[in-house]
Parts: sequence; C-alpha cells; structure tokens
Amino acid sequence: MGVYVLDLAQAYMDTSVIIGQAGDFLDDTLKYKNIEYMTCGPQNNFFPDLSTTSRTDIIFFCSPNNPTGHAASREQLTQLVDFARKNGSIIVYDSAYSVYITDDSPRSIYEIPGSRECAIEISSFSKIAGFTGVRLGWTVVPDELYYANKVPVINDFDRIVCTCFNGASRIVQAGGLACLSPDGFKAVMAVVDYYMENAKILVDTFTSLGLVVYGGVNAPYVWVHFPGSRSWDMFSEILKKTHIITVPGSGFGPGGEGFIRVAAFGRREHILEASARLTSVHLL
Repeated sequence: MGVYVLDLAQAYMDTSVIIGQAGDFLDDTLKYKNIEYMTCGPQNNFFPDLSTTSRTDIIFFCSPNNPTGHAASREQLTQLVDFARKNGSIIVYDSAYSVYITDDSPRSIYEIPGSRECAIEISSFSKIAGFTGVRLGWTVVPDELYYANKVPVINDFDRIVCTCFNGASRIVQAGGLACLSPDGFKAVMAVVDYYMENAKILVDTFTSLGLVVYGGVNAPYVWVHFPGSRSWDMFSEILKKTHIITVPGSGFGPGGEGFIRVAAFGRREHILEASARLTSVHLL
C-alpha cells in the first residue's frame, strides 16, 4: 500500500507511520520508503505535477492548505479526481478550512464530477468555530465509493468507527448544532471575517518588508518566503528580535524549507503589535 501526502503535510505522514504503512525511514533522504511526497510550492502553483506522479492507494489532500493557505482551483481538483479515478486511488480530502474561502475555489471535493467515486471528505468545527480540543467533526464516505473488488468502502469505515468510537458527547453535538443555526452561523462567520482581516494585516506587513508572501486570502495562514535562509534560522531571528513565535516551514515537510508560517488567529491588538514589531527590525 502506497500513500501520497503533500510535501507540506506532517500530520498525514505521521498517521501513515502510526498505522504501519509508511515503510522504512531513509536516512539519506529523510523520507519514508512507502510514502510518495507530492511537492507543492510556488513553482507549481501549490499543486503537484500529476503527469509525472506514480500510482498509489491513498492520496491525502488539504484545501485550503495548512500551512500555505492555498485553495485548489476547480481545474486543479478536476485533475486530481481524474487522476484518482484512472489509478484506482482514494482521495482523503481535508476541507477543514473551507469556510475561509473568499474566491470561487471549490469548498468541497464533491463539487467535482466523479469525486463521489474516489473521495472521502473530512472536516471539523475546530477551524470553523474554535472547537479545537472539543473534538467535533465529520466524515463523508459516499455510497458510490468502492474498492477494486466492488465492496463498498463505507462498510469498513462503519465497522472501524463503531468499534473504536462511541461518538461525540451530546453537549458537544448541541454546541455544533448551535453554530449551524442562523444566528450561530452568522456569529461564526463574523469571527472568520475577523481572522481574515488579521491575515490581510500580516500579508501587508511582510510584503512591506520586501518579502514574497503566499496565503492569507483563502485561509488564516500566511506563508512567508525567506530565499536562501533556513526556516529554523528565520524562526530564531524573528523570536530574538521581536519576541514573536512563528512556525518553521521545514516542520511541515521537506518542501517547507526557507519558509515560515504565521497564523492570523488572535486578537486584533496583538496582530497590530506584531506588525509594529516586525516593521521596526531588519530581518533580511
């Protein structure tokens, strides 16, 4: 069993290791033998070249992406679905940040024709309504999704979930329903808009420093490039000079080297203070 993960997807890789499908760790490449790393960066518009990609069983794909903030276009997702159907692969599509999309990028893989035959979609209230730690989410496994032997995937999913999980508590489910009520969803979207305004401030700040910045449009993450610098070096320099904690891009995978991730979650006064500190020092 081979597994595709985006080159910036540490959690998916770690999950593959935990379930014993990653194979040996190769010291010379710092990668796992049975994992295919799909390089996604500015050079390919954060989408892998599927024409040169070999077949595998599972494809993990997150859009909008954490850490880059990129949302896959309809054309890109159509290519991904066509690739999965041709190769008999199953896409595990993480749409946890879909509510942050501001353009016409698809919010669900199921907007793409044929996706119900090759994709599982997962999402969560964690990024929508601040339920991180509360643990409430959902998974969609279409009836049309089959293994090669024509057995429905939902049969195995149902067996695993019912065996290992008793479900979210009733009080947590009530909280989720409240977020989806007309008044609740309006309040949730107001917070989303607030965070996206924070993201714009951060994008403008780093851009004013002469840096190339990605993200901050369809996700609350800003992906900042420091050409010729190592991620941990920039993390250390920013922390030393401004007392601001960022996340080294290399922590998300090999493709993150030379980048840092900055999150827009937080109070406006803290974002403005961070902006002021960043513009008062020399980072390059």
